Amino acid sequence: MPIPEDVTGEEIDKDVRQELQSLPKTLSEDVAKNLVMVARLIDEDPEGAYGYSRVALRLASRVAAVREAAGFAAYANQKYSEALAEFRAARRMTGSVELWPVMADCERGLGRPEKALDMAGAPDVHKLDKAGQVEMRLVAAGARRDMGQLDAAIVTLQSPELASNSVQPWTARLRYAYADALLAAGREGEAREWFAKAVEADRDGSTDASDRLAELDGVEFVDALDESDGPADEAEGAADEGEGATVEGDRSDDEGPDDESSAGEVSDDTSSHESREEKADEDKD
Repeated sequence: MPIPEDVTGEEIDKDVRQELQSLPKTLSEDVAKNLVMVARLIDEDPEGAYGYSRVALRLASRVAAVREAAGFAAYANQKYSEALAEFRAARRMTGSVELWPVMADCERGLGRPEKALDMAGAPDVHKLDKAGQVEMRLVAAGARRDMGQLDAAIVTLQSPELASNSVQPWTARLRYAYADALLAAGREGEAREWFAKAVEADRDGSTDASDRLAELDGVEFVDALDESDGPADEAEGAADEGEGATVEGDRSDDEGPDDESSAGEVSDDTSSHESREEKADEDKD
């Protein structure tokens, strides 16, 4: 797959670059460039990111960072079985537990929420950092909802992190998930409160909490451009119809008098001709 000229491979994380040092220099550079493309495209063009991840995987399948990148690219394309296999491979290579939550979410994607809940209760969870533990809580709550256990999902999300007033990278998503679970359970008033709290924490617009809040408040967003275009288009259409009618009318009016005038002229010529013939006959007499 083509690599843009502005991609050098130096853009990747220092730890990943260090992993790639085990490869020959040229190969290391090629893999690095493909990993950069995976990171660049994974949000906006998941299919493209997946393509670059497969190239990197073909070049360096024994590098943990490559397996991890391939896993996230597959995950972004909802290829959960493939993603889970890549995450497991990366975990075996590194011994790290940081992929545990996303691995559990792959189990959810494969229709195995019970397995995800088992993973949420595993000892590995205690080895996760705070962000990882919150992520695991979100996955567990999602698994509860998959199983139709709305009240249990709500309880799962109730935690010190949810109650905290400090804003962390995970705060908006945690509050949003809690609000969404409350709404699913029919607790609209509480849901509105937590969607509002999610909006306060969502500084980079990572959720659609503001839209959900507006929806609960009965606010409808109207595209001003479409609204202005509508009447203008109608007026323009009406004007076009009017112009067309005028043109037709003018053409009819113009043609009418011309025909009458021509008929009159022919009639006058005929009368003159007859008068000349009568006068000639009189002269002969």
